[in-house]
Amino acid sequence: MANFTIADLKALREQLGTGMVDTKKALEEADGDVQKATEILRLKGAKGNAKRADRSTSEGLIVAREQDGAVTLIELACETDFVAKNDRFITLAEKVADAVSAIKADSVEAALAAEAGSQTVEQLISEEAAIIGEKVELRRVRTVTGDKVEVYLHRTSKDLPPQIGVVVAYTGDDAETARSIAQHISFANPSYLSREDVPTEAVEKEREIVTEISRNEGKPEAALPKIVEGRVSAFIKQVALLEQDYAKDNKLSVAQVAKDAGITVTDFARFKVGA
Repeated sequence: MANFTIADLKALREQLGTGMVDTKKALEEADGDVQKATEILRLKGAKGNAKRADRSTSEGLIVAREQDGAVTLIELACETDFVAKNDRFITLAEKVADAVSAIKADSVEAALAAEAGSQTVEQLISEEAAIIGEKVELRRVRTVTGDKVEVYLHRTSKDLPPQIGVVVAYTGDDAETARSIAQHISFANPSYLSREDVPTEAVEKEREIVTEISRNEGKPEAALPKIVEGRVSAFIKQVALLEQDYAKDNKLSVAQVAKDAGITVTDFARFKVGA
C-alpha cells in the first residue's frame, strides 16, 4: 500500500490544481513521495496538453498591472472554477501579468513572446498547464495608457478571483469619480468611448435592422424616419460609454458626470472572463 495519507493527497491536489484520480495515481506510483509524484503529474500533463487543445476554457481570472502610467489587463483562462481559484493558477496569472506589463504588450501574440525569467510566457503557461492538468490559455491582453489611470476589479463570486476587470484612462484630478466610472463600465459593458467612435458600419447595420423591425410592427411609412433615428440613437446610447445613463444616477449621462467632476475619460478597457 502506498505510503501517503488523505491529507497528503488533498495537499498535493490543492498545490497543483490536479484532479483527484490523477493525483492519487501519481502518489501511488511514487510510493508517497510528493516530489516524485509532482514530476509524474508534470510529465503526464505535458503529454496531455495537445489532447486538451480543443477543450473550452470558460473559467479563469482577470489581472491588472500598472507600470509607468500604463495598465496592462490580462484574461488567463482555464476549464474549471476549481482551477481558477487554485493558488498555483493564481500565481501563474500573476507571473504572466508581470511579464506582459513589463513590455506593455497590447496583443496576445506579443504577450506570449514576452520573457518570463528564462523562458517565454507561452512556455511558462504550457509548463504550468501540464502540472495543473487543464487547458490554460492567455485569451486577451490590452494595455491602456493615459495621463492618469484607474483600475477596478470585480469578483462575481466571493469564492473566485476577479472575473471582471476595468481600466479607465483620464485627465483631471478626481480619482474617486474615475473609479466610479470604472465601476459603471463593469456593469454597463460599453463597446466604445464616444458616439464618434461607433463605426459607421455598425450604425448603418443597426439602422437596417430597426427599419425592418419598425416596418414589421406596422409603423406608418411617413413616421419611419423619426422612429428609426430614435432607435438608432438608443443603440448608440447603449454602446457608447459617454452616452450611457450613469449607473448611480440615471438622470445623468456618464459624460455629464465626468464633466461635473472636471475629468475627461480618454480611453478604457473591460474584460470579463469567458465573455
